[in-house]
Amino acid sequence: MKPYVVAITGASGAIYGVRLLQVMAEMNMPVELVISDTAKIVMKEELGIEGITQDNNRCLTSWPQSLTPGVEKGIHLHDFHDFTAPIASGSYPVAGMVIVPCSMGTLGAIASGLSQNLIQRAADCTIKEGRKLVIVPRETPLSVIHLENMLKLARLGVRIVPPMPAFYGAQQQISDLVDFIVGKILDQLGISHGLYPRWVGSLSGDQEGLS
Repeated sequence: MKPYVVAITGASGAIYGVRLLQVMAEMNMPVELVISDTAKIVMKEELGIEGITQDNNRCLTSWPQSLTPGVEKGIHLHDFHDFTAPIASGSYPVAGMVIVPCSMGTLGAIASGLSQNLIQRAADCTIKEGRKLVIVPRETPLSVIHLENMLKLARLGVRIVPPMPAFYGAQQQISDLVDFIVGKILDQLGISHGLYPRWVGSLSGDQEGLS
């Protein structure tokens, strides 16, 4: 099975990336993981996660199991600055890439074709090889610059999934709202899941377009 690249950047919303990793681990899906320097700070502030390390084979070895059991399974962690990592080359076969959450700085760099770190380079490879790239931008309000960068990437086939939760499934907890967004990410990758209830219509049949 080809691995997926998952990148976590320094935008608020680290919980989305962490939950995606947990779900992929539960599905026994191999993951190539990159965490930006700023993302590590955000993960500590928002989730209390720190000290993430890897062994000599880049396998994730120190993830707080009390927070997210099973996350380390099948995950290879790459240094944010390591341009010798296999995912820095388009010849390395991956099934797709997700950047969750994605900062506006990262999004802008990708839209401009920059490759100043491993996340940007892996995204550049994903685009040039015609593979699936899903970006979860976390910023509000959005400026014209942000919108234009997203439009440019969307025109290249990049899937933009803003973390805008729905409430038609009678979501009650933050975890329900997080699972809705993670489910939407998996939808874009074509991965089956049961993270949120699908809309099947109302009894009166007078509601349309919920997603």
